[in-house]
Amino acid sequence: MRTVRLFIFVCSIILSLSFNVLINNPDKDKLLIEVITYVMERGHFNPKKIDDTFSQNVFRNYINEIDGQHRFFLQSDINNFKRYQKEIDDQIKSSQISFFNLTYNRLISRIKQVEGFYEELLLTPFDFSVKDSINLNFESLPYAQTLNGLKKIWRKRFKLSTLEYYSSLKEEQISNFTQDTTYQIKSDFILEEQARAKTKENIVNYFDIISDVERKDWFSIYVNSITTEYDPHSNYFAPDDKEKFDQSISGKFEGIGARLQKKNEKVEITEIIVGGPVWKAKALEVGDIILKVAQKKEAPVEIGSMRLGDAVKLIKGPKGTEVYLTIKRVSGLIEEVVITRDVVELEESYAKASIIIKNKKLYGFIELPKFYIDFKDQNSRNAASDIKREIELLKKRDIKGIILDLRNNGGGSLKTVVDITGFFIDKGPIVQVKSTGGRKDILYDEDPSIIWDGSLVIMVNEFSASASEILAAALQDYERAVILGSKQTFGKGTVQNIIDLNRIISGGTHGDLGAVKITTDKFYRINGGSTQLEGVRSDIIMKNQYSFIDMGEKDQKNPLIWDSIQPARFSKWSNHSNYEFALKQSSLRIEKNSNLLLIEEQALRIKQQQEEYIYTLNYEDYLSELDENKKIAKKFEILKDYKSNLFFEWIPDPKSPIDEMVKEKKSRWIESLEKDLYIEEAVNILEDLNINLNTRPLAQIKK
Repeated sequence: MRTVRLFIFVCSIILSLSFNVLINNPDKDKLLIEVITYVMERGHFNPKKIDDTFSQNVFRNYINEIDGQHRFFLQSDINNFKRYQKEIDDQIKSSQISFFNLTYNRLISRIKQVEGFYEELLLTPFDFSVKDSINLNFESLPYAQTLNGLKKIWRKRFKLSTLEYYSSLKEEQISNFTQDTTYQIKSDFILEEQARAKTKENIVNYFDIISDVERKDWFSIYVNSITTEYDPHSNYFAPDDKEKFDQSISGKFEGIGARLQKKNEKVEITEIIVGGPVWKAKALEVGDIILKVAQKKEAPVEIGSMRLGDAVKLIKGPKGTEVYLTIKRVSGLIEEVVITRDVVELEESYAKASIIIKNKKLYGFIELPKFYIDFKDQNSRNAASDIKREIELLKKRDIKGIILDLRNNGGGSLKTVVDITGFFIDKGPIVQVKSTGGRKDILYDEDPSIIWDGSLVIMVNEFSASASEILAAALQDYERAVILGSKQTFGKGTVQNIIDLNRIISGGTHGDLGAVKITTDKFYRINGGSTQLEGVRSDIIMKNQYSFIDMGEKDQKNPLIWDSIQPARFSKWSNHSNYEFALKQSSLRIEKNSNLLLIEEQALRIKQQQEEYIYTLNYEDYLSELDENKKIAKKFEILKDYKSNLFFEWIPDPKSPIDEMVKEKKSRWIESLEKDLYIEEAVNILEDLNINLNTRPLAQIKK
């Protein structure tokens, strides 16, 4: 199996590094640079030469990451940093970090300076009658020359923010007076003061967040400026980031099942996760504030002054253990709550299905947000097992076709995508893989059974990436499914593996080093082409709001190139004879669809707005622009009001708990499906695929 080989490949890197790397440097940051560089040079699919060009790119990207909006640095700082512009490569090779230390110390100093003067900038009222504007095209703007120049930049930004609040308050006031003529109108002076206070509140919150960012977090940004120079998907994961990545891939974690936010030194419950320990015990409510956290037989710890991430670490823990929370209820009551931690599943990450009813015929709809799997427990639920279960449930309803929605699915497990693709074909190749060193392999579906052999439509968009593209490409090459969606998918044709750095450096004297996600393979379609940069081109193109926005792999920094290899041997699907007919009929419908023409116009408008960087600071001009935008937006309101003639019926998961919250979420989901014109066209395509062309009169076929 290819999955075993991938595992062996990663282990071979780890073992070779464990025996060959000699580390005598006690400094953890320097150690990280040395180990990560070693891993990238020997494990990356396309290692780069670390030279002056590499150095200049790292320099530019790192400075942009830490202060790309010119909030803190002066031009003199940038000039000072530039002496390292062609020396970062030498520092990487010698595991030195003087460049990082210089930028970090200066950044912290500048942040403190801004934090020290921003309040004085908000003491004086803003005059919105003055003709003025602000340019937010940071790539073309120089840094401030002096501290006074930096203050002027911040003052202008505050003015823009306050103008937006001021305008909203004016509009709200007019609305209130229209509804109630006894409403007390406030003066413009008071409204400006209130708007300025809101701006101040936001900047206070901003600096609260900034204060939580530690040196190690800034260093992670520096390290990632190095790894992403190899390609956009090679990243360093600090220990906390690795845990979040594992959670995103598996769709679950161990804890209490509540989402938190920190504001004004308070850790507040913002959401209760359905099915989690808190939900089952009805122990907490949204709005409750956690004051203290204690483990069994330990003293409670106040968490208000902690970083949110550190507070979450105290609250989360292994399944079956208890955590003691001192809670301040919304009512003001303070009490201690004991919660037994458990596995919390994030249902929004998992596949879900619905029945679609049209003309008394039933069709199946499956939405898959990602190709999830728990690498620590591969026998637990994963995308493949869930999709198989959903198909079996749909088949019991005698459906006439299936729509698999991969829109916004950014990928995930390679194993699950091979398994899922196999549900729709007999047996044969799914994807070809070329690994570091040039070794080629083909991943097969070796199971001759077919879970679904009926009509099939795959929905994609510009955000369908990686594993989504493997599935769509394979089923397109087999002519097993019709691919419906954007002109092309994202275009990520690479495979990454995770290398635990703690397995490289023995002894653990430096603490948790984190991990590296490194690009080790490229995958290719069974027809030999790559999805890298090119993505999967839809059989039927339906434009959406983002059709003219550059957001694919080809628009990222340092993507790997497109290439091709020898095709694999495979036979196309032969169980339907009107594939071309369905494509032609769909094209005819789309040409006449007035809503799609409007969506294309809206997409061009969004493109235009993205290219606008100059914002007025004059109230009258701001109002004129606002009115113009409202007029344009009103033209597109018809799209919000759209509702198809399809009827949707949610299929509940028999294993998942159901309460009013779950019903409300599913109701909103169904409502969104009813308003989705892309799904309507997918159903039309299924109808066309099912038509028996030999028994239908020509007039009926033309519709």
